[in-house]
Amino acid sequence: MSQVAYSQYDHPSAANRAPSAASVSRHINRAHAANKAHAHDYTLVHHGRQVRLGPVAFWIVVGTLVIMAIWSIGTGTYFAFKDDVLKSLIGRQASMQFAYEDRIAELRAQVDRITSRQMLDQEQVEQKLQALLRRQALLEQRTSAIAGDAGVTGSIKPSKMPDLRGARPIKPSPISDTVIFTAPPDREARLQSREPAGANTRLADNAGGAGIDGLLDRVSLSLDKIDHRQIAALTNMEEKADSKARAIGGVLADLGINVGKGSGAASGGPYVPLKAPRGDSGPFERQIWRINVARAQLNRYTQALTVVPLRKPVVGEVDMTSPFGMRMDPFLGGPAIHTGIDLRGDIGDPVRVTANGRVTRAAWAGGYGNMVEVDHGNGLVTRYGHMSKIEVKVGQHVVMGQTIGRIGSTGRSTGPHLHYEVRIDDKPVNPQKFLRAGLRLGPSVLGANI
Repeated sequence: MSQVAYSQYDHPSAANRAPSAASVSRHINRAHAANKAHAHDYTLVHHGRQVRLGPVAFWIVVGTLVIMAIWSIGTGTYFAFKDDVLKSLIGRQASMQFAYEDRIAELRAQVDRITSRQMLDQEQVEQKLQALLRRQALLEQRTSAIAGDAGVTGSIKPSKMPDLRGARPIKPSPISDTVIFTAPPDREARLQSREPAGANTRLADNAGGAGIDGLLDRVSLSLDKIDHRQIAALTNMEEKADSKARAIGGVLADLGINVGKGSGAASGGPYVPLKAPRGDSGPFERQIWRINVARAQLNRYTQALTVVPLRKPVVGEVDMTSPFGMRMDPFLGGPAIHTGIDLRGDIGDPVRVTANGRVTRAAWAGGYGNMVEVDHGNGLVTRYGHMSKIEVKVGQHVVMGQTIGRIGSTGRSTGPHLHYEVRIDDKPVNPQKFLRAGLRLGPSVLGANI
């Protein structure tokens, strides 16, 4: 390049003007600057022709050629392996589709399991609710039965109760003042169907938990407590009725009173036997049966007690001035038989009948003075003598505790008192035995005025 430049200055211009030193210097500087500017250019030579390219244009051309080469290679490869690529893509797509379908099927199965579990839980909850409703209805029925809605009909023949019936006739009790005050024996054996109140207590572990299960457990636990209280109440009722019936039966047996054909009160009706619960019955039904049997027997004995002279014929404390049996006659001084007991009192004090009955005599009767005789049935008769006044008539029905006259000193008497007799089949027996039997039963059976 410099040679070319120098050659330009060696030849004279058209004007044949000699260049000056300044112009030559400027020309040299411009040539040097041009050479420096084109130092980084790229020159392409083709058939003697030169094409000068700058760096930017060069790399653009090179980049374009590289991209075209890559594109050509990719296109050729695609067409060369098109089938394999398509098969690979289709297989991958199919595997992805199968995996997706499997996942959907698994999710559907999970949804079905959850739905089935929810339905099962709902069914279990409904079953629990139905069971609780049945228990509630059963407890309501039991409450009605405990309150007295369950009645007893027909003739009942319990095997556990004392059987006082027999073919032998009623005989008077031995003449004796000795009465053994022993408490009636308790039940010899507990019934097998009884269970302690807390034996079947079911503790709900999650009774305090949240949700429907916790609520159902709390309700079930509450029903269990009610059930146990009912069983305890029934057990208490059975024990009381059975113990009282045994006590009364024992007293009547000691007194020689036969209640096999009833108490003498007006009663009757067709015979409708009552069958015992079957073997598949629950403990509650069997216990209700036992309670009804004990109550029926207790009612039978209680009715019998209404015609047994167990109460005092006078008001207040009993002050006996002459016992039953042999004594020294107050008028003659010799030994004699006293057929009753003498009870001290003031003239005009009321005389009460000691049991229900019918007045058979109400008049003067020799040594008895003014006397009232009351027939109580079953061969039992009581006599009240020496009264100053008679307040009943023959044939009149009287009830226990009713005033039939007043204490006096009529007849064969040394002072105001009441002569009181008890007779069985017209034979005198010791009235003290009956009075002590009344004390043995106590106010819980006979009431406050015994």
